[in-house]
Amino acid sequence: MKSIVYYIVFFFWFIASLLPLRLLYVFSDILYYPLYYCVRYRRRVVRSNLLSSFPERSLNEIVRIEKEFYSFFCDYIVETIKLFSMSKKEMQKRMKFEGVELVSDAFDAGRSCSCYLGHYCNWEWVSSLPIHLGRPEICGQIYHPLENKAFDKLFLYLRGRFGAKSVTMDDAFRTVLGWKKSKVINIVGYISDQVPGYENVHYFADFLHHDTPVFTGTERISKIADTTVVYMDIFRPKRGYYTCRFIKIADSLNDLPPFYATEQYFRLLEKTIQRDPQYWLWSHNRWKRTREEFNHLYPEAKREKRLSRP
Repeated sequence: MKSIVYYIVFFFWFIASLLPLRLLYVFSDILYYPLYYCVRYRRRVVRSNLLSSFPERSLNEIVRIEKEFYSFFCDYIVETIKLFSMSKKEMQKRMKFEGVELVSDAFDAGRSCSCYLGHYCNWEWVSSLPIHLGRPEICGQIYHPLENKAFDKLFLYLRGRFGAKSVTMDDAFRTVLGWKKSKVINIVGYISDQVPGYENVHYFADFLHHDTPVFTGTERISKIADTTVVYMDIFRPKRGYYTCRFIKIADSLNDLPPFYATEQYFRLLEKTIQRDPQYWLWSHNRWKRTREEFNHLYPEAKREKRLSRP
């Protein structure tokens, strides 16, 4: 049954993807109105997140960002569908990468790279990095499997169209360390702005005016694998076009204090979001877990031990 669902959805999404992107944007413009005004998809969460993240902004500004977010979210949907049949040539035209020499220099020195990014702009198109690097090294991406197996399979297909390898969160540590032991040079992307379960909380960052529990697994893997660490700063110069700029966080984390990379990532991501806030995934209930609940769950001695290591 799951295979049938997969092939049915695949067929219709693939047919839709054959339409020119300018026509798909017409559907995006139409979709915006029922999504925002009728279905009101997660509008309460979006409004709450925006109000608490930008207390200095007026309500009119918040509403403007909110509407722009939903408009972009509809674009994200049709752009992701377009990924089913987009050619390498068109992808290279629409998704640009700057500062690639940071990655190439690390590769030439025999070093792998860990790449921080967020749910910002069209993160699905970032999977096209292999065709921009033009090198045989592995380009990997860590992902959380979807509960719906058919849709999970569809997104795995999309994310692997241009040569990127998808690795589940549960397999990330074992896979990256396996590549290191085998001396396989790689760059792995980690979308690290999700909300962790309390059992995975080791650090709280000041992020968009919130005391925020954050994932630190990227830093832990990067330190053990001794990788160069970079951040992807993504811009949307105009509709249907993106530019991703690599920013180095550190050549190595071995001589840096705990949580250095995690803190730098959230400072950089915060600047990215503040520049053009409409392109972040505001519909995610990012701040549903608090330090107060964390303190309640863990006694002081155990709590301090957890928060002293990434």
